[in-house]
Amino acid sequence: MRLKQRDIDAIKAAACAAFGPSAVVRLFGSRIRDDLRGGDIDLLLEVDPVDDGRSRTALFRRRLFDRIDEQKVDVVLMMRGHTPSAFARMVSADAVPLP
Repeated sequence: MRLKQRDIDAIKAAACAAFGPSAVVRLFGSRIRDDLRGGDIDLLLEVDPVDDGRSRTALFRRRLFDRIDEQKVDVVLMMRGHTPSAFARMVSADAVPLP
């Protein structure tokens, strides 16, 4: 996993602030592979159902970028109890929980 501990801490804190303490954050994409370089941060967030997913995601990004340098971060929401999108199902197969 190619994330610094301070980035992991910032991601988890931002997810908690935006979606509550039950939010589970998983990393997917190129950053899970240690043999690659660069790439954006692809995150799969499993959260309790919310009516305002877009505004909560925006809050997540604001909180995250308060703590780390702004960069390309892709966020995929997966709400518990709802049918996940085909893309969410696909990436969840290889997604790695943040430690």
